[in-house]
Amino acid sequence: MSNALPRWLIPRLPFYYGWVILGCVCCAGVARQGGAVATLSVFVSPMTQEFGWSRTAISGAVSLGGVLAAILSPRLGRYLDKAGARLVLCVVIVGTGVSTALLSLTHALPYFYLLYCIARMNFAGPFDLGIYGAVSNWFVARRAFATAVATMGGMVGLTLMPMVAQAAMSAGGWRGGWLAVGATVTIVGLLPVWLLLVRRPEDVGLVPDRAGTADGSMREEPSFTRAQALRTPAFWLLSLFTLLAYPVQGGVSLHQAPFLIERGLSPAVAASVVGTFSAMSGVATLCFGLVPRWVPIRARLALVGMFMSAGTALMLSVHGATLAFMAAGLFGLGIGGLLTMLPIAWADYYGRRSYGAIRGIALSVQVLAQAAGPLLSGGLRDWTGGYERSLTVCAVLAGLSVGAAILARPPVYRAAGG
Repeated sequence: MSNALPRWLIPRLPFYYGWVILGCVCCAGVARQGGAVATLSVFVSPMTQEFGWSRTAISGAVSLGGVLAAILSPRLGRYLDKAGARLVLCVVIVGTGVSTALLSLTHALPYFYLLYCIARMNFAGPFDLGIYGAVSNWFVARRAFATAVATMGGMVGLTLMPMVAQAAMSAGGWRGGWLAVGATVTIVGLLPVWLLLVRRPEDVGLVPDRAGTADGSMREEPSFTRAQALRTPAFWLLSLFTLLAYPVQGGVSLHQAPFLIERGLSPAVAASVVGTFSAMSGVATLCFGLVPRWVPIRARLALVGMFMSAGTALMLSVHGATLAFMAAGLFGLGIGGLLTMLPIAWADYYGRRSYGAIRGIALSVQVLAQAAGPLLSGGLRDWTGGYERSLTVCAVLAGLSVGAAILARPPVYRAAGG
């Protein structure tokens, strides 16, 4: 596809074109949230009241969309390496915009499943690969900061999209809410990505941002193929870290508010605690992005696991607002770090050459682990009558992820044959 507009802009801009790319993926990050659970949550009450569906029935669409993303991601990753993120992101932006807008016509559960699973599949797989693949291709020296900014773009969307839906629902009901979500996804995301996104800096005569060496040269970066990556212990240890951390992220995040209400906090206070969790996630995203490059990635990932484990364990002692806010703050620091650091780890460990193919396999693990968390927490809650067992298991899983992170040393790359 043509890079005519970027080629025209590049010599006229007073700054590196990678920052334009970062702006594009931030817009895509906002559009991504059309398929977010937080967006769906606004529609759960009015839709269940109108159709008589159970909460479990609606939640099943979230899990099914995640499974579809896990199946798609390894295949899509290879294509992303060859063609870049532009077409992938444009297709999923249009797909998410159309599918969410068409949800305004919902009349039966199978219809809802068909359309929401498309939006959720796009959210969990293609959007992740496209956004972080573009960032990793354009940034090396400032990769951590750029990844943090891209993640913050998604968090802005996560705040904005439910507000857009709620505002539209107040005027046109839940059907108007879905129309507003679909329109917002398309308007915010499509145009900048279609016009300005470029696969790699080399495609327009540039190089990735400088590594800050004394002579201004590029720091040598690994260039693993997917086959080579699969033969390294680091690949399996990072995957193990993902497998241990993401059920905690999914399980605790979804059930945090009902747990606090069961512990005697009012719904208003519980909502404020969840807001604190979200705010601290945003703070952590930027903080982890600003950590100097000389701090080992595995140390930063270990810190993520510690925050998550400590926050989850502290929740077991919550019987009032003070400890609830402290626990939410710790857990939020861990989640913000998790969302930022894993994409950086895969890119720094294995390079830009096959990022999509390598990350595509790892993303399948992530999506399935994330989908398992709410089911694990909810199942243990129903079995035991409380969230204590669920939180204990999540705290242990997060603690074990610390060990996996510490063991995940960077792989040794040998250019001659890997």
